[in-house]
Amino acid sequence: MTDLSGYRNIGIFAHVDAGKTTTTERILKLTGKIHKIGEVHDGAATTDFMEQEQERGITIQSAATSCFWADHRLNIIDTPGHVDFTIEVYRSLKVLDGGVGVFCGSGGVEPQSETNWRYANDSEVARLIFVNKLDRIGADFYRVVEQIKDVLGAVPLVMTLPIGIEDDFIGIVDVLAQEAYVWDDSGQPENYEIKEIPEDLVDRTAEYREALIETAIEQDDDLMEAYLEGEEPSVEDLKRCIRKGTIALDFFPTFCGSAFKNKGIQNVLNAVIDYLPNPTEVVPQPEVDIEGNETGGKALVDPDYPLRALAFKIMDDRYGALTFTRIYSGTLSKGDTVLNTFTGKTERIGRIVEMHADDRIELDSAQAGDIVALLGMKNTKTGHTLSDSTKVATLEPMVFPDPVISVAIAPIDKAGAEKMSIALSKMIQEDPSFYVETDDESGETIMKGMGELHLDIKVDILKRTHGIDVEVGKPQVAYRETITQRVEDTYIHKKQTGGAGQFAKIDYIIEPGEVGSGYEFESVVSGGSVPREFWPAVQKAFGFSMQEGTLAGFPLLDVKVTLVDGGYHPVDSSAIAYELAAKAAYRQTVPKAAPQLLEPVMKVDVFTPDEQVGDVIGDLNRRRGMIKSQEAGTTGVRVKADCPLGEMFGYIGDLRTMTSGRGQFSMEFSHYAPCPANVAQEVIAEVRERKATA
Repeated sequence: MTDLSGYRNIGIFAHVDAGKTTTTERILKLTGKIHKIGEVHDGAATTDFMEQEQERGITIQSAATSCFWADHRLNIIDTPGHVDFTIEVYRSLKVLDGGVGVFCGSGGVEPQSETNWRYANDSEVARLIFVNKLDRIGADFYRVVEQIKDVLGAVPLVMTLPIGIEDDFIGIVDVLAQEAYVWDDSGQPENYEIKEIPEDLVDRTAEYREALIETAIEQDDDLMEAYLEGEEPSVEDLKRCIRKGTIALDFFPTFCGSAFKNKGIQNVLNAVIDYLPNPTEVVPQPEVDIEGNETGGKALVDPDYPLRALAFKIMDDRYGALTFTRIYSGTLSKGDTVLNTFTGKTERIGRIVEMHADDRIELDSAQAGDIVALLGMKNTKTGHTLSDSTKVATLEPMVFPDPVISVAIAPIDKAGAEKMSIALSKMIQEDPSFYVETDDESGETIMKGMGELHLDIKVDILKRTHGIDVEVGKPQVAYRETITQRVEDTYIHKKQTGGAGQFAKIDYIIEPGEVGSGYEFESVVSGGSVPREFWPAVQKAFGFSMQEGTLAGFPLLDVKVTLVDGGYHPVDSSAIAYELAAKAAYRQTVPKAAPQLLEPVMKVDVFTPDEQVGDVIGDLNRRRGMIKSQEAGTTGVRVKADCPLGEMFGYIGDLRTMTSGRGQFSMEFSHYAPCPANVAQEVIAEVRERKATA
């Protein structure tokens, strides 16, 4: 039985280029996990092991690794910073107990930092703040601290101060211990000396120390009382209060340094152990039933408790699918049979491995608090719960945002079609924010994702990893048609050939139905003018015909057909005759009923900083959007609107341009609405042109 107080499950998250991967690399070097430091810009970082990551110098997948510091085990996940891969951050935060938010000393609080911070707030993850890159031109630690207060609405608790700035940055002052750490020029993280605080920083350190004490002792009434009476609290007492406040998310201990120059990382590592929670100090995950209602049970972090584990990431590699899993309670051993509560099927645990980026160490068992990768899982996907098959319970499932952009793809050579479908199904398993569907109307394969870069990387993976060249096309909007007028009409189908002929006469009404009703059929024929056994043939034929409208060939919605009267011949009438009559009647009457094009309208939810609200609303209005509401938050405004899908292509790029990259949006289908005449004309002309060239 492992002592869980020595565990820290932490994630490192930040805006793109703030230095997350470099910080992770330094932590691994300091903890003795690696002996040579790899650099991101050389494409040699340990946790960036995908080709695409090494080339672009960005992190795409979360990578997991573990190491030891001061007799504590750290499970670390390095997450991406780019907005299109936010989902990776979200799913990592879901299973972590604490995090380190890295901010660039010159860039400060950047857009993606805000998004990640919002996710971390939602997941209630305790965090430390590390202001990195203080050796950079334009770096300013104090400015970044103010930004954290203003933009994120957070309370930074300053623990270290920089000595010098930009090229003169040589070390840090530990505010709590009141000593200075100064590094030499060798670039080795171990080569530092502990000195007296430089004279020019003595007053500033005293000021920040006072603020630190006053903030920290709010966590303990007795200490507060003693302090007000003039008694200075001990460093131990202060650490205990800081830990309590950090876990309660009242404030965030803030450190500074330069990961690239190996300065200040030790202090962050010590703080991870001193202030971030171990698995037992985090509020236990609530257990839910299959419908998602809380049962009142908790997944207690205890190896003797029934098994509760959450699969938070699937990664395909040369050995097969790896299922990254956080064990919340119970133990998991090789060869165990566990129940997947989502599918209701049992899975057998083939192998359990501990990951170090893409290397692995085999384990016989793992227990509550561990983050491990499982091999041999057949039907387990991201967000599924693995449970004890005798005492079943589910953990809260992960919710993923809907994709915001889609493109059509096709293999360049036909032989690659099967290869492509196998590759796409693997990619869907790995990434729950990536969707693939086949368009029923055009037969095209449509890829959907979180942004242009997201889909660009997917196309790149298809080419490189799977060796499939694809053509990427322009996505088509799925329009629909309806009618706006009521028409009464008659159709007679008569055909005489040798022997029995065909005869069917129908009198009918075609009229607009209720919105959302689809296709309705009613027969009010009396007196047997159309025998009852032929009514289904008429109903079926009208329904079949509605798959193709008369304007541009899009399906027809919200139409009611009433069979009023007709005629039949005792010999020549048959179900086929009535079917043919109904199909011809459809083509005859629908054009008379003032058909109209309908366009899909999306529910759009836009997040924008306060300064750009006017621009964002103006742009949505230009896109024929209807603004529904505006909600002000601590870091910006949420604008909700209804907007036609046809106007939303390329929106993510425009939004990022308008908001300097800080804006975000999500959208989902809401309803179909009539299309303005000028748009309808363009669409109809485009469809006719496409059919003519096909």
